[in-house]
Amino acid sequence: MFFDLNIKGSDLENNLIMAREASKYGWNHINFSYNQNDFPKALDIKEDLETSLSDVIRFDYTLEIKSTNINEIRKNVNKYRNKASCISVVGGDLKVNRACLENVKIDVLSRPYLKRFDAGINQVLAREALRNNVAIELCFKDALKSYLSHRSKVISNFRDIYVLYRKFDFPLILSSRAESIFDIRTTHDFIAFFKQTGLTDGEIEKAFGTSHNILKFNKNRDNMMFTGVRRLDNEA
Repeated sequence: MFFDLNIKGSDLENNLIMAREASKYGWNHINFSYNQNDFPKALDIKEDLETSLSDVIRFDYTLEIKSTNINEIRKNVNKYRNKASCISVVGGDLKVNRACLENVKIDVLSRPYLKRFDAGINQVLAREALRNNVAIELCFKDALKSYLSHRSKVISNFRDIYVLYRKFDFPLILSSRAESIFDIRTTHDFIAFFKQTGLTDGEIEKAFGTSHNILKFNKNRDNMMFTGVRRLDNEA
């Protein structure tokens, strides 16, 4: 199963175009990502999307929070936790990276390396990601849309994260962060790229599994006492 939890959401028409293209290229499930300002409006078109895509591809929404204000991040996480199948925070700022990895209500720290000369996480933060089950997200588009030394640095940051991932085994997900149909690649090409950067077939498969686990966990989040333990209603 191929999951992409970060395809840029837009209006109804563009979302339908993106979803159909993703399905044609082999993706089984996509999440349209919206920032905290656009997310409420996105909820208004969700029912129409469900009707139109029921026979095409499975989809849901990711709330992608963009802020360097830790209090604002916490406020939006608490506000939308039960309305989003995935909550992601865009990283890069070290304070944001740390705060996200310490917050069990956040599913994903996206692109901790953004606009940095290093990977944005170290051994201490890798342990926090593992402890709080917060996934680190690497985005294909960061390499696709960069050139020369910038692309080399992005791939170098990916590889630094791979080293920490293999040592600490925190959750890792891979996404396209596609903003148009021209950013979408077949699942074969997507896998081939990440293999070239240093991941194994097994690690890539595990990353897709992590995306699936995030969605599955959040469907039952209200009944979760803690990770792996779910409250069940008493049966007669």
